[in-house]
Amino acid sequence: MNTDIITSVLVGLAILVGCLGIIVPILPGSILIAIAVLVWAIVIGGPMAWIVFAVVAVCVAAGMSSSLVLTGRKLKSMEVPNTSVLLGGVLAVIGFFVIPVLGLPIGFVAGLFLAEYARLKDTKTAWTSSWESIKAIGLGAGIEFILALLAAIAYGIGVFIHFFG
Repeated sequence: MNTDIITSVLVGLAILVGCLGIIVPILPGSILIAIAVLVWAIVIGGPMAWIVFAVVAVCVAAGMSSSLVLTGRKLKSMEVPNTSVLLGGVLAVIGFFVIPVLGLPIGFVAGLFLAEYARLKDTKTAWTSSWESIKAIGLGAGIEFILALLAAIAYGIGVFIHFFG
């Protein structure tokens, strides 16, 4: 029983980090949630634990897929190259260390804008493209976050059933 409690608490913390990782891309996100609940299902065992893992896996897969598809489709329709988003990501990581916490979004926006400006050679067009890209990425991350929260709720219900059911 002691192992079950320790495992459940550690997995709960990993799920919290995973949810934060969707918002702060430096941390692992949805994948961490799925792996943590898989470990929990292995340790706890039994049909209920595997049903919880299956629900979590579906939520995580749906969240990651919808995020990638919606964001990718929007960026492709706007003809924003992956290199612009990649440069935004690189400057976000650098910004995170230069200006703790706030540097992440500042660096991403700056990197994306600079890449788009270099590509489009027009400030207004580059800013419009960057802003639409940010909105698309935000929408994808929001959907992934909501589905990660649903996965966390499923896990919480599974833990409750395991210990009190």
